[in-house]
Amino acid sequence: MRVTRLWVGIVLWLAASVASWAQESWVQIEARPTLGEAEERARAYANVFPNVAGFAMSTGWYAIALGPFTPDAAADQLAVLKGERLIPDDSYISDGGRFGRQFWPVGGAVSAPAPVSAPDAQPAPDASADAATAPEVVILPAALPDETPAEARRSEAALSGDERKEIQAALQWYGHYQGAIDGAFGAGTRRSMAAWQSAVGLEGTGILTTAQRDRLLSGYSAERAAIGLAGVAEDEAGVEITLPMALVDFDRYQAPFVHYKEKDGSGYRVLLISQAGDNRTLAGLYDLMQTLEVVPLEGERSLSAASFVLTGQNDTLHSYTTATLKGGLIKGFTLISPAGDAARAAKVLEAMKASFRPLGDHALDDSLGAPMAVSPGDLVAGLAVRRPLLMRSGFYVDATGRVATVADVVKSCGRITIDGDIEMTVAALDDASGVALLAPATALAPIGVAQLKQGPSAIGAEVAVAGYSYPGTLSEAVVTFGRLADTRDLSGNDARERLEIRTLDGDVGGPVLDVTGQVIGMLLPKAGDDGRILPDNVALAVDAAAIRTAMTGADAGIAADSVAAPGAMAAEDIARVGRDMTVQVSCWE
Repeated sequence: MRVTRLWVGIVLWLAASVASWAQESWVQIEARPTLGEAEERARAYANVFPNVAGFAMSTGWYAIALGPFTPDAAADQLAVLKGERLIPDDSYISDGGRFGRQFWPVGGAVSAPAPVSAPDAQPAPDASADAATAPEVVILPAALPDETPAEARRSEAALSGDERKEIQAALQWYGHYQGAIDGAFGAGTRRSMAAWQSAVGLEGTGILTTAQRDRLLSGYSAERAAIGLAGVAEDEAGVEITLPMALVDFDRYQAPFVHYKEKDGSGYRVLLISQAGDNRTLAGLYDLMQTLEVVPLEGERSLSAASFVLTGQNDTLHSYTTATLKGGLIKGFTLISPAGDAARAAKVLEAMKASFRPLGDHALDDSLGAPMAVSPGDLVAGLAVRRPLLMRSGFYVDATGRVATVADVVKSCGRITIDGDIEMTVAALDDASGVALLAPATALAPIGVAQLKQGPSAIGAEVAVAGYSYPGTLSEAVVTFGRLADTRDLSGNDARERLEIRTLDGDVGGPVLDVTGQVIGMLLPKAGDDGRILPDNVALAVDAAAIRTAMTGADAGIAADSVAAPGAMAAEDIARVGRDMTVQVSCWE
C-alpha cells in the first residue's frame, strides 16, 4: 500500500529518534522573539510531531527543535522532512550549544517518544491486500514563517558587542566579509550578510534572522572544531601562532625548523622557522627553501631586504612560506596542504597569518635536533631536497649567456637550468653532432666565453677537460688533464676526437681545451649508440668545427668567436679559463 508522505517522514523520524536518544543533535525549525509566541508555535508543531522541544537561547530568542538525534540521524531527518515540505526550508542542524532553559514540553524535559498514530493515515491493511488499490493521501502543512525583517532587526539589537564580532568573524570565515572585526553592522557587513544568505539559498536581505544567525554560527563553530584551530606558544623557537591541531601534530625540532607532521592522514604539515642571522642569512634561506620538495616550483616568489614569501603548487600539494628578519632574528612559517583542499587550506592560512607573532629575543637552538645541513640522504633539516633527473656540464659560447652542451642531456627534460636556478631553453639541437645550444630567458654576463679553435690540433698534444665531475657537491668545475690521442674517433669519424684522459659522467658536455686555452671540442658520453663502453682512460669529444656549425646554423644564429690564438699557458691558467666558462647543466622532470 501507499501511505501519506507525512506518515513516512514521521515513521523515519521516530525510528531515528528512539535509537539515538542519548545524543545531542537537533533539527532546529524555528525561533521566536517572545516566550508566548514560541509556546504557540511549539504547540502547533506538537500537533504534527511527537518530539518537539523548545529552549531559551543565549541570543534572547526562543528556539523550537526536533530531536535529539545523532549527527548522522539529524542529517537524514533534515533531508526527509525538508524533502516532504513538513518543516521550513531554512531549518538546519544545531548542536544545541546555544540552547538554555527548556520551556517545551511544559513542565519537564523531552522524553522518548511513544508510538503515535499518523494524522489522517489509513490503518495498515493485511499483507495480502492489493497495494495498488490503496488511495494516496497527501498532507502538506503550510510552511511556518521565519522572522520578518523588522523582527530580525529587533532581535539583532539585543546582541552584545562580542556576539556581533562573532557574526563578522563567521562571515569572514566563509569569505563574504573583508572588513575589520569591530561589531559594527555597517554597509559592508550588510552586504556580506546578503552574500551569505544567497550562498545558502536564502533571500539576500542583508538582515539575518535569529535562526539564520544560529545557522551561520553553528556551521562556523563546527568547521573550526573540525580543523582544531588553537593557539600555540612555541617557546623554544620564540613563536606564537594559531595552528590546525586537528590536522597536525608536533613532530620534532631540527634547526631552523620546528616540524609539525600530518595527523590521521590529513595531508597537512607545518614548519615554524626560527633562525638567527642577517640579510645574507635570509637570502640564503630563501634560496634553500626553493630547493625543497615541499616548495613546488610553480608559484609566486618575492624577496626583500627584510622578508620573503614563497608559494608553490603542483598536482600533489600546495605550500606557503613567509619569513621576516627583525633584530637579528628570522621568524616565519610554512604551511603545506593537499592540492585538493584549497578552501580549507585558505582558512587555515588566514588564521596562521593573522595570529603569527615572534616571542622573546632568541631563535631555535641548533643543539635541538640536527642543525640545517645536507645529509647523504639529500635532506635539509629533515626535509627532502628536490633533485634533478640528470646533471652534466656545459660552457658559455657567447657573451649573452648561451651555452653548449650534449644533446642527450636535454632531450627528455621538462625544465633545464644551469648553475642551480637559471632557467634555460633549447635554442638548437643537432642530433648528428650531438650538440645542443641553450639560451637564457634574459641575457647573462658570463665571466668567461669559449674561444673555438680554428684548424687542426696536434696529435699527442696536452689537453684539459673542465666539468662538474661531482654533481651537486662542488660549487666549481674540476679540470682534468690528458692528451689528444687522435683527431678521429675509433670508427674513423673525423668530426670527433679521441682523448686519453680519465673523466666522470658529470664532466660530459664540458669543454676540451688545448694549451692555449682555446676550445678544441666538447666531451661526449662514453656509452655510444651501439652500447659499447670505452675504457676508463679513453674519452670522445665532438670537435670545434662541429660546435661552430651548430652555433651558426639557422636555429641558433650564434656568431662564433674567431680571436687569434694566444700562446701556451700555464696549467693553473688553463684551469682558470676552463672554470670561468663551464656551467653545471641540470635536467628536471
